[in-house]
Amino acid sequence: MSFFDSLFKKKEKSVLGVDIGSSSLKVVQLRKDHDQAVLETYGEMALGPYGGSEVGQATNLSVEQITETLRDLLRESKVTTRNCGVSIPYARSLLIMVKLPYRKDPKEQKTVIELEARKYIPIPVSEVQLDWFILPKPEQEQVGNILTPAVGSSRETIEALLVAVHNDELLLLQNIVANVGLASTFYEIEIFSTIRAVVDEPVRPVMVLDIGAASTKIYIIEHGVVALSHALSTGSQDITRAISIASNVPIQQAEILKKQRGLQSGGSLGSSEAVFSRIFSEARRVLIQFETAHKKPVTAIVLTGGGGVTKQLSDYAKHIFSIDVHVANPFKKVQAPAFMRPILEEIGPEFAVAVGLALRKLDEVR
Repeated sequence: MSFFDSLFKKKEKSVLGVDIGSSSLKVVQLRKDHDQAVLETYGEMALGPYGGSEVGQATNLSVEQITETLRDLLRESKVTTRNCGVSIPYARSLLIMVKLPYRKDPKEQKTVIELEARKYIPIPVSEVQLDWFILPKPEQEQVGNILTPAVGSSRETIEALLVAVHNDELLLLQNIVANVGLASTFYEIEIFSTIRAVVDEPVRPVMVLDIGAASTKIYIIEHGVVALSHALSTGSQDITRAISIASNVPIQQAEILKKQRGLQSGGSLGSSEAVFSRIFSEARRVLIQFETAHKKPVTAIVLTGGGGVTKQLSDYAKHIFSIDVHVANPFKKVQAPAFMRPILEEIGPEFAVAVGLALRKLDEVR
């Protein structure tokens, strides 16, 4: 992407989002110009070839192998900044929604949450980084970070999302970042980066269907907070394998076919429909479970992740669900040349996490 050199001048206030996924690494570099996020460069590099497997397949590489890949990606993408935010894989974190006693005093509420967390985290709390998010309810009013019961409400409990990441996982990421010469001010679980990049509805429930290489993550977002999360051990690599078997082509070629031709009725690529059917059936079950328990409808579904770039996928999904379904386009939140818009829209689902990280990092720029 050397053409970026002529399109953009190097700025001091550039920032970088680094998405360390299971099958590839992705980076997005932004800068702030008159309070607008401007795209400077982006790039992706598959991890498979560095670990002896195919492009698009999930890997389990060492710190040294990931470091080598990231170093190559930064060079190929012509990244010019060291300032970054880095993703934490969903699979390496723990997210639990719990109901807890309500305390008016924020310090007391913090103590209650930390004590209750010990019941749900299977290792000593001292070995993890713990955070939480309180889900607002109609019976509660929110002022800043403090929740108080609304007038006439007798509610004495809250729902909180507990988030825990093992210290060893953070240390691993810190080593990778240090080895390539980057400087990260935060590490964020990929779900929150995705929300920032692709969810625009501020109040009503929205489902995010993140089809990654090794697994599919199903999130329901309400008031900008994760109200429900669920993982399914079927992902885009299973779709690629199905195409490979049905078309009798190598995995690498099947990966290209998935992105270029997508779901084709009557053709050999129709084999991927069975995999998507499993994913969508589980997503529909989760959707019904949420709507039944909370007595409110999910208003839209956003398709993201590597599987989200599959051609005709949103049209197929619309036949499964009776609500609005659209493919994520995180790059619409940044300024970029008009001639690049078609390709950015096409690859957008794969870059949701990296864009979300860069947008958060950009908020630190003054």
